[in-house]
Amino acid sequence: MPREIDQHQVAENVFAFTGTETNWIIVQDGTDLTLIDAGWHGDIKDVEASIRLLGRQPQDVRVVLLTHAHADHTGALNYLHDNYGAPLYMDPLEVSNALGDTYESGGPINVARRLYRPQVVRWAARMIKAGGLKHYTFPSAQPFPQAGPLDLPGRPVPIASPGHTSGHCSFLLPHAGVLITGDALVTAHPLFNGVGPRLLPADWSHDQTEAINSLGAFRDLDTDTFIPGHGPVWHGPINDALDRALDQVRRGHAVR
Repeated sequence: MPREIDQHQVAENVFAFTGTETNWIIVQDGTDLTLIDAGWHGDIKDVEASIRLLGRQPQDVRVVLLTHAHADHTGALNYLHDNYGAPLYMDPLEVSNALGDTYESGGPINVARRLYRPQVVRWAARMIKAGGLKHYTFPSAQPFPQAGPLDLPGRPVPIASPGHTSGHCSFLLPHAGVLITGDALVTAHPLFNGVGPRLLPADWSHDQTEAINSLGAFRDLDTDTFIPGHGPVWHGPINDALDRALDQVRRGHAVR
C-alpha cells in the first residue's frame, strides 16, 4: 500500500502533493487531468494514489507536463505513458535531457560535499531509497505542441525559466492565479536551512547566473501563490517572493 501523502488544495481544481520531499501538481478540468511533474521513481504508487484521492483514475490524465528532467520530477513518467498512454510535453530545450542525450544534473559529489550536515545524510538515504542512484530516460518526451497557452486541461501557460537546466520551464495557471515554479524558485530543501523563497545552490544548477536572471520572467505576473518543486506552497505577492530570493542571492546563500 502507498504511504500517506501530503495533499493540499491550492486553488479551485489545483492540487499539490508531496512525496519524497518533491512536489507534483494535478490540475482538474471536468473529468480531465493535467499532471505537472511526477516525483521520484519510488513515488510512482503515491502519484497514482494522488489521482485516485481526487476521485479520478490514472487514465483521466490527459497529459503530463514536465518542469525539468531531473530524477526527482520524472519518476512516474514512463509508467503513466506505458500503462495509460499519457503524452509527455516539455520545453523544446529540455527534450534532450529527457531523452538522455544530454545530462544537466547535480550528482553524488554535490551530495557528498554536504554530508557533514545530518539533515543531508538523512535526505541522501531517502533519495537512494526512492531511486536516486538510477538513471532513466523518457522516450515519449515531446516539445510543447504549440506556443502560448496550451490547449490542455487547465490551459497552463509555459514560462521559460532556464538555469537549473537549459530547458527548465514553469507554468502559470491564469484561471487560478497560481504559478508552478519547479526548481526555478523553491521554498525549502534539505540542502539548506529555513523556509522561504530562494534558489537552489549554484552547484545544483546548470547555470546559476541564468537561473538568477530567469526570476525576472515571474515579475509582475498576476499571481499571489506559487507552488515550488520543493517546499510548501507560498502565498503572497510574487514580487515579494522574488525580492526575498534575490536577497538570499546577495547574501551569498544561493551561490555555494
